[in-house]
Amino acid sequence: MIGRIGVSPQLLLGFSLGVLLSASYGKIWSILCRLGRERDDDGFERRPIQMTSEVATTFKKDIRIGVEGLIGCTPLMKIKSLSEATGCEILAKVEMMNPGGSAKDRIALAIVERAEAEGLLRPNSGDVVYEGTSGSTGISLAMICRAKGYRAHICLPDDTSAEKVDLLEKLGAEVEKVPPASIVDRRQYVNRARARANERNSDESIEGRGLFADQFENEANWKAHYDHTGPEIYKQTGGQVDIIVMGAGTGGTISGVSRYLKPLLPNLKVVLADPPGSGLYNKVKYGVMFDIKEREGTRRRHQVDTLVEGIGINRVTRNFDVGRRLVDDAIRVTDEEALAMAKFLVEHDGLFVGSSTAVNCVAAAKYALKTGPGHTIVTMICDSGTRHLSKFWKAVGPISGELGTSSLEDILDFSSTTASTSRASTPING
Repeated sequence: MIGRIGVSPQLLLGFSLGVLLSASYGKIWSILCRLGRERDDDGFERRPIQMTSEVATTFKKDIRIGVEGLIGCTPLMKIKSLSEATGCEILAKVEMMNPGGSAKDRIALAIVERAEAEGLLRPNSGDVVYEGTSGSTGISLAMICRAKGYRAHICLPDDTSAEKVDLLEKLGAEVEKVPPASIVDRRQYVNRARARANERNSDESIEGRGLFADQFENEANWKAHYDHTGPEIYKQTGGQVDIIVMGAGTGGTISGVSRYLKPLLPNLKVVLADPPGSGLYNKVKYGVMFDIKEREGTRRRHQVDTLVEGIGINRVTRNFDVGRRLVDDAIRVTDEEALAMAKFLVEHDGLFVGSSTAVNCVAAAKYALKTGPGHTIVTMICDSGTRHLSKFWKAVGPISGELGTSSLEDILDFSSTTASTSRASTPING
């Protein structure tokens, strides 16, 4: 056949080899490039450019929907200075990395979504969420309400830090300031918020309904931490946690986390961090809700006698009560210790935290020194110090230009700790 068309076998063989080599050249060159990366004249590696469609087939999309999609899954960090000084691994859940800047984002979203599911809130219908709060929950609610089509009306003590009030107003919340008062006083900020919601609902001429968020008694609070915060801690630590140290305002965080972790970790110790003027310390330690500052004439303010905002209370809320039996111990933290710890964390770790976080860290360090080295302790960074500049941080004072000059011995009152606290004099690397 070949002879008939006048093509020699040698010519046909050469043509076939040429076609074969041309077809496989690209494949061969690709293999050679992978084995020895092609480099340009300056020695830099040349990499092929991938088109967007190729990337999309290689990597799974990770897109959050709205600000509510950013809430939770916060990182767990090791606080180096406290870990080195105590011999324990002191870890902190960095809740200030939520979009609203605090742990309260979790409960704000849970409360609103529960109300929506029960038909108590309807987006873009004029509905208003009312809450009494010393700041952070209000900020989280104001953010969530704007994102989901509601308005927020926040009642708070008139000595709340100016930064929190400014944030609320910038988020479009209506802010109502009231004098600090006992919960039995109808003018107290929580009671005022409840009354405002009732007033709206009783007036049929007003468009939109009112929802009292009721963070102290609403069980969506502790359940948010049971469903999310607790599981996150368990996963991030690989289930290796010895001690949980947390403050309590509503009590939802410590209850939800404890109720999730205790069945999984039977030897886990749960420790309450409590500021001055709060009765929870004595409730946990002695079963009596009382503080020495409750005596007539000893208070500077009506609710809780401390510079600390966000934790400390003089009643047992429903959210605290559901986990109270799981709280094993309590640590009292003075304002002076909290102020010193806030300064210490900036100087040693570059951590600029709020007042409740400072209380948590003092309590974590105290308990670490009490129990001895080798334990894993988890606490919480609730929010940033930027919300506390005009009140708490004003009392902290200037930060030294020197690096790492202080030690835990400069902060803690060791009268209630064991002899193991001598470890606190160990220098800390700045």
